[in-house]
Amino acid sequence: MTHLFNDPARFTDDMLVGFLDAHARYVVAVPGGVVRTRKTRPGKVAVVIGGGSGHYPAFCGTVGPGFADGAVVGNIFTSPSSEDASSVARACHGDSGVLLITGNYAGDVMNFSLAVDQLRREGIDAHYLVVTDDIASAPEGEEAQRRGIAGDFTVFKCACAAAEAGLDLRNVIRVAADANAATRTLGVAFGGCTLPGADSPLFTVPQGKMGVGLGIHGEPGISEEPLPGAEGLAEALVDGVLGDAPRGGTKRIAVILNGLGRTKYEELFVVWGAVARLLRVRGYEVVEPEVGELVTSLDMAGCSLTVMWLNDELEKYWCAPADTPAYRKGAAMTDDGAVRSAVQYEAAAPARQLSQLSDDAGRLGGQYVAQALDAVAKMLADAEDELGRIDAVAGDGDHGRGMVKGSSAAREAANMAVEAGAGQGSVLIAAGARWAAEAGGTSGVLWGSMLSAIGERLGDIGIPDSATIAAAMRAGYDAVKHLGGAAPGDKTMLDAMLPFVEELQRLVDDGQPWSQAWTAAAGVAGEAAKATADLRPKIGRARPLAERSVGTPDPGATSLAMCARVVADCFVLTPKRDC
Repeated sequence: MTHLFNDPARFTDDMLVGFLDAHARYVVAVPGGVVRTRKTRPGKVAVVIGGGSGHYPAFCGTVGPGFADGAVVGNIFTSPSSEDASSVARACHGDSGVLLITGNYAGDVMNFSLAVDQLRREGIDAHYLVVTDDIASAPEGEEAQRRGIAGDFTVFKCACAAAEAGLDLRNVIRVAADANAATRTLGVAFGGCTLPGADSPLFTVPQGKMGVGLGIHGEPGISEEPLPGAEGLAEALVDGVLGDAPRGGTKRIAVILNGLGRTKYEELFVVWGAVARLLRVRGYEVVEPEVGELVTSLDMAGCSLTVMWLNDELEKYWCAPADTPAYRKGAAMTDDGAVRSAVQYEAAAPARQLSQLSDDAGRLGGQYVAQALDAVAKMLADAEDELGRIDAVAGDGDHGRGMVKGSSAAREAANMAVEAGAGQGSVLIAAGARWAAEAGGTSGVLWGSMLSAIGERLGDIGIPDSATIAAAMRAGYDAVKHLGGAAPGDKTMLDAMLPFVEELQRLVDDGQPWSQAWTAAAGVAGEAAKATADLRPKIGRARPLAERSVGTPDPGATSLAMCARVVADCFVLTPKRDC
């Protein structure tokens, strides 16, 4: 149980206040995360790591000489926004490019890829790489589909050491890719973690069992097996990881026995004694092993075994010194970059006044949109716990909280845009940008993209007619489909959104006014969301737990259908309706 917090919604913000104060020698804050106290020296590639928080000392605890130049810090188990990622990378960049690295999670991939696109438009040579070490999340031959778990650490370490040694960006990327290809991890859980403010863990493990193949965002294991003693667990982990050894791997290996947050160091050392003996019996030479908490999952009980097969280059970078708040290795290091007093950002060019883009009818439309977003935010606040419960069946349980944060931020942005005289299009675009920035994660970036695409299609002049509204919703669907890479049938929000869009278009084409058609389409979306209970997820965090997901509707499809219903209620033709 996570006992110590103030407002659960601000847990990460409050954590960063204490972390930054305690480690002011190493790090300073920038929008979206933390960076080294000294600027990146000339000629050095900047390496930025990150993801959701809840994994300390990953990720912010490893910012410092020999390791990362900066870390992007998202909410608990939630991908940071693209705005956060680009902000931290921009602050870290010197003159030789920047490499961003995360685990392989849909939200991280979308947000960090968008950040790279933005940085490149600004003239920064930016690249992105994902870690795929979790052997339980996809079989051999499908390594690109695997999650990044504790193997993040070996990849981060080697890439950062290569950058510290002065390699150029192309070669830092090569070292990171080589480290990823050489790394395998298998984890087990004895009990789930509890989000701050929650009264129960995201999952439980039956007495005498262990969950094999867990994720680090509170996801349960792929399967449950009898819990052995330390010797038996060591054998299961070693057999599992070595059984997936990369072709051509050497007998020299870097090894991490990683605690997930609640398993004590003494227990880990008991297991390590058996692991080390088994590896040596099988002819392996272990190079500078790490035993302890490096990539945690709040208070999850469990551990994971990571092996990186070494060549001469990877061994050099694995053994290279580092000096960070939570991880120190080798000789003391100094950072010879200039002291960073504050991160300066160039002011954006003044945008054209929103009121100049709209007319009276468009501004009235903007007010209607803001009212609808207010109703959506209120509804989602009431539904947070239920959406989190659905998500926790095969995911990390954060969907409800993410939707609340995103919709609340969107409501505030919409109201500000209305006060500035914006029409419906600009109100939606402003709301989408803030939804994506504040919610982060997969749902945040997808909802942000959807609202922005709808706003672009609606425009700010006049009240849109029914055909335009139907076309705008199709544009929103297309944006989600393109960005997320999913398809109908993959058990995502698309499985509710496509039936909604198609029914809306059909009824509008038949001559119904959009408000009437929307109400009917919202009902179709609700039925489609319920039907996702029969589907197996093919993308995202729920994919490795596909069988467990069967019988439970998709949380993204469910929340989308709920939002569609609320908007229908706002615009149904009842004169006294107050949204």
